[in-house]
Amino acid sequence: MNAVGSPDQDLQVTLARLRQAWMDKRPDHAQRRDDLQRLRAAFKARIGQMSDAIAADFGHRSRHESVIADGMTVTGEIDHLLAHLRGWMKPERVGVGWRFWPARAQVRAVPVGVVGVISPWNYPVNLALVPLATAIAAGNHVLLKPSEHTPQTSAFLQSLLAEVFPPERVSVVQGDAGVAAAFSALPLDHLVFTGSTTVGRKVMAAAAQHLTPLTLELGGKSPAVVATDYPLEAAAARLATGKWFNAGQTCIAPDYVLVDAGRVDALVQALREQVGARYGNFDDASDYSRIINDAQFARLKGYVSDARARGLQVVELAQIDAERQRRERLFPPTVILQPGDDATVMQEEIFGPILPVRGYRTLDDAIATINGRDRPLALYPFSHDAATVEKILGRTVSGGVTVNDTLLHFAINGLPFGGIGASGMGAYHGRAGFDAMSKRLPVLWQTKRAGSDLLRPPYSKVAKFIDFISR
Repeated sequence: MNAVGSPDQDLQVTLARLRQAWMDKRPDHAQRRDDLQRLRAAFKARIGQMSDAIAADFGHRSRHESVIADGMTVTGEIDHLLAHLRGWMKPERVGVGWRFWPARAQVRAVPVGVVGVISPWNYPVNLALVPLATAIAAGNHVLLKPSEHTPQTSAFLQSLLAEVFPPERVSVVQGDAGVAAAFSALPLDHLVFTGSTTVGRKVMAAAAQHLTPLTLELGGKSPAVVATDYPLEAAAARLATGKWFNAGQTCIAPDYVLVDAGRVDALVQALREQVGARYGNFDDASDYSRIINDAQFARLKGYVSDARARGLQVVELAQIDAERQRRERLFPPTVILQPGDDATVMQEEIFGPILPVRGYRTLDDAIATINGRDRPLALYPFSHDAATVEKILGRTVSGGVTVNDTLLHFAINGLPFGGIGASGMGAYHGRAGFDAMSKRLPVLWQTKRAGSDLLRPPYSKVAKFIDFISR
């Protein structure tokens, strides 16, 4: 479906079709398993097409990065869902306590209906298909709105899903921000949105009209803290992976680094060496992804211009001709030293290959810096001292944590992925996503004869019984 002319009406018709089909026949275990298996097989066969589509949308994106981030994550998540689906669907027995014996109780995971998914452009397949597959595993039908900023990939998704699913089970709608706004206001049974905090607030306001349950995966400024005991070479290597994978266009990329003040220059040098080892002199930049569009490229250039205007030291870790940068949207790995909170680069999520580095005097100062901001989507403590790590974890709150590395908690299927506060609400991946897109339905079975039959007036006749059970 391509939403044109009257997106509200078209979306309502599509949603009604999906919901009616779901009400007519809710997917059982066999249907869910078959859907997931067919999706995996069709997707696996099209990995090359996927990489080509993403590269076309970005201008260039490393094929290997697409396979890792948008291919492997999707197949891995589907495998995890298939491995655990029967167990998750099985009702869980719950004890009723001696006061209600011999009644019995259980909790059932029942599907909610139609789940909406609004996916972003930075990982346009991963962040569309992982929540979609999770919704299918939970027994729902799905309405997907992929990003308008990646039209080739959106067309790939539409073709793939049309091959796997009938339109009354999964439908894809395409369109601009106006379509996304109308999508957010639909009376969906659950809505998963991945994007910026600013847009997330609008999505939440629109969904509130119908009290639609939300999973909001937003962004923010995810910090890394390098403790005094941690080797800089190892920190630089793992920070480089987290920051320059997909040219920094990652919601959980390290957004700024806090390192003990005496080692700031040494960390910058170690980062420079990492860039050289990974990308050389950028004559061949095939392993380095491009910025998605001109508007995002200009935004990042604006951060650098603002920093220079404030007299901050800006270090480009690779020398790339300015015209080539503009023509290819090839933004060099860049470090900005000691930016204050007033610098634009410290006020907004960077979402690009710029890394602010700030020195701290004490670990308490570093923790205070983190706590002085909105709660981040991710946190990266680097220390081999367990007490140091526990101090950081015990005095901060974030969406998720990887200790002594970056990004990897996202890839662990058994860990819930989600933010807190300005970085989001709710979580998905694995069981967390299955439960989020299900209704945890409590069910109590009463027996033919039960003590609760005595709990009715006149209470004078059963006063001793009430006194006994209320001890």
